[in-house]
Amino acid sequence: MTPRLSDHGPVTCLNVTGCGEPGGAEHVSAIQALHAVAAAMNVQVGPLEGRWWVEDEQPWTEVPRDRWRWHLLLSLPGAPEPGAADAARETARASGAAVDRVQVVTFTEGQCVELLHEGPYSEEHASLKVMDDFMAARGLVHNGLHHEVYLSDFDDPAPRTLLRQPVAPA
Repeated sequence: MTPRLSDHGPVTCLNVTGCGEPGGAEHVSAIQALHAVAAAMNVQVGPLEGRWWVEDEQPWTEVPRDRWRWHLLLSLPGAPEPGAADAARETARASGAAVDRVQVVTFTEGQCVELLHEGPYSEEHASLKVMDDFMAARGLVHNGLHHEVYLSDFDDPAPRTLLRQPVAPA
């Protein structure tokens, strides 16, 4: 479990923003909407990703999970043609998914610390501690939202998650 530095330039994604616990009704609804729109666009997308935060003074680990905020993402191979996402939402509407919540966004994270976490999501805190220690040793601080790339299905008994944290010099 060794962190590494990486750079991430602009990426264009399908995005749904929401609030609620992972695996909860809103979270699952957002995932369904993303996949419905991606299928209607007929494009190859990357794995599901999440950018997470809390709006609270407490450490995120102490905030009830139903108050966690997130952007769920599916990265696109490039910027879609103008109107392509709108047309895909109309096509996907018949699926019953909440497709009106899906937007196309582009963001840049810049320099990040990454670590592959292998194991239950409930144990990510140990990997995040390793990342924080790595950052502190290099004079780096958090500079953006905590980012996760889900390399396995949520119901996999041995999930693999790429943890990413944008950083800046302290």
